[in-house]
Parts: sequence; C-alpha cells; structure tokens
Amino acid sequence: MNIAFCLFKYFPYGGLQRDFIRIARTMRERGHEVHVYAMNWEGELEPGLHIHILPKIGMQNHVQNASFAASLHAVLQKRQHDAVVGFNKMPWLDLYYAADVCFQSCLRKKSGWLYQLLQLLPRYRSLISLENAIFARGQGTQIALIAKEQQKEFIQYYQTEENRFHFMPPGISKDRIAPENAGHIRHMLRSHYHLAEEDSLLLMIGSGFKTKGLDRAIRGLACLPDSLRETTQLFVIGEDKKAAFQKLALSLNVEKKVHFLGGRHDVPDFLLAADLLVHPARHENTGTVLLEALVSGLPVLTVDVCGYAHYIDEANAGMVLPSPFNQAIYNDSLQKMLLSPERDEWKQNGIAFAKQADIYHLQDRMAELIESMVEKRGEQRVPG
Repeated sequence: MNIAFCLFKYFPYGGLQRDFIRIARTMRERGHEVHVYAMNWEGELEPGLHIHILPKIGMQNHVQNASFAASLHAVLQKRQHDAVVGFNKMPWLDLYYAADVCFQSCLRKKSGWLYQLLQLLPRYRSLISLENAIFARGQGTQIALIAKEQQKEFIQYYQTEENRFHFMPPGISKDRIAPENAGHIRHMLRSHYHLAEEDSLLLMIGSGFKTKGLDRAIRGLACLPDSLRETTQLFVIGEDKKAAFQKLALSLNVEKKVHFLGGRHDVPDFLLAADLLVHPARHENTGTVLLEALVSGLPVLTVDVCGYAHYIDEANAGMVLPSPFNQAIYNDSLQKMLLSPERDEWKQNGIAFAKQADIYHLQDRMAELIESMVEKRGEQRVPG
C-alpha cells in the first residue's frame, strides 16, 4: 500500500509527533510505502520514509496551517495514494488521528462576550473551519479517537456520525517500563545532578509549557513549607519558550530550584530518578506522559482534564485533582504526596498495572485500521 501521512510540523519531542513516527515506522515494517507531507521537519530524517516539505506561507500559525492544507490538496490530486492519514485537522483526509482537543468545545467554555468576540477573529474562524472539515455531519473522514471522553463533544457540536469513530488504545513505548536495574539508573542520574537520596525531585515533561501548567507547578513548589522546599527541585523537560516561567520562578524566589533541560532522548532515566511527576495541565486530550510515569513506577499528581488521568485512578498510582483547577488544593496535594507514606505503594501499583494493561498497541491498531480501510475501498471498486 502507498499511504500519505500529513502533519503541520514534526519535532522529536512532541507527544503527537512521537505517536506519528511510531505509527509510520509500523506501517513501513508491515511493508507499506509511507509518504510524509509537512511544512517543517526538525531533527534527523527517518530512514525509509519519503518526506516531502511543502512551502510555509504566512507569518501566523493559522495562516500557515490553512495554506499548507491548500497546497497539500493540490499535491495529493497529482499523486496516487491508497489512503491519506492526517495528524492535524485539515480537509480531504481519509483518516484523522484525533490527538487534539475539540476546539469548538474549548471555545464555547469562554464567557459569553469573549466567545462572541473570538468568533470574529481570523485565527478562530480558521481553526473552526479545519475542525468542521473533519467532524461535520456528512463528511467522509474516519476518526481514530484516543480519548473516549471527546466523542460526545464532537457529536454535540458537529453531529458527527458515531460509526465514523474508531477507538484506539494508548501506545506507550515499552522502554518506559521500569527495568531490573531501575535503582542503579536512579542513583546514577541523581548523583550526576548532585541530588541526595532524601532530596525530592519533581518532574514535568511536555512541550507547550502554559498548556501543561508549568506556572501552576512553579507556584506549587514555591508554596511548599520552607524545610520541604529547601530539599525539592523541579526538572522541566520539553521544548518551549521559557523566559516568562523563569521570571515567575525568580519572582517567587525559587529560580534556583527550577531547571529547564530542553527536549531529551533519555526521558526514561528521569522517570526513574524522580519522586513525583507533576502535570497540572489546562487541557490535555490524552497525556501520554501520565502513562509513561505510571509504568515506570513514578507516582503522578495531575488533573481530571487529561484524557488518560483515569488510568492513574484505576491503578491507584497517584492523585487526580477535580475541575475547576484550584491552586491552593494543588499546593496542598503536592505537599501531601511528597510526605506521604503511600509513595512506595503508588510506585508498586503502577508497575503492577504496567504488566496487565492494554496500553502498548496503538501503532498496531492504527496500522490495522488503515489496512482495513484500504481493503474495503478496494472491495467496493470491484464490480459485483
């Protein structure tokens, strides 16, 4: 099969991008030819994939995205692909991998006057138009959904037909599972960063610092009791602009305790070395990092807006705070978790959950769905 994979931008450390590359690799390993269309590619080129970079037009993101969709359509009309799979919202897709939240739902949660104002802005009109091209009733795009809770939102705002949704399990990489030498890895990394065993290491992972709630995490660190704050560090792994968050840490007198490590390939080591993953996101369709922490034995403090937060509750591997977010409750929960005697129990619960949960097969299920779609289309073309 000859398959087109389409996304706006690729960079090595984004959650969506990591899902994309794993699915692309799986398709290639199953003998299929994969062509990738993007307007930006950062990092090494993936062997075996045919990567096509389309020109980036415009200065603003929404203008670039709309122009990419138009350019892509023109290219696809000239090239023959058995299926077109999109990892961002755009028209003319056979299958959309729904990693992003329902934008219309987020917009409707704004106050009345603000909602009316935002509807008039070109950026928001463009985003709604791209979402409508996939989810509006009567569209032909199939939808691979990785957060079941979002189905009702898409149906509510777009009257999307239920039979277009296909639920996918998570696709956690098994290199996140705690290895037998986890204790040694933990000791070596903590020694490298001059962390004593009694020190507490908070870990935050993800690009898009505001969306992930980094400001909330910094405020929580600053509000710890003096004795606990003195022995606690926050490591931030991910790519984003950090100046505003450094300024916030400075204003709260914790600038020496917040460390920005950028995007990294050795994330599994940090999951083993940390004492608590903090993820107080403002919105998060899934939150793959929650499951990565869980299977490595790292307790989690997160919020219920994350699509995968329910796994933390099911495994009893940390705390999930209810909406709406309350900074004081988060601060209190952070302190309790750092001092809790349940930390070892949360760790063991996560490791036990990792051994029996169906959370590793996303890329295989996606490949099977794509193959099935193409086969059904071929059958429909055969005269009866």
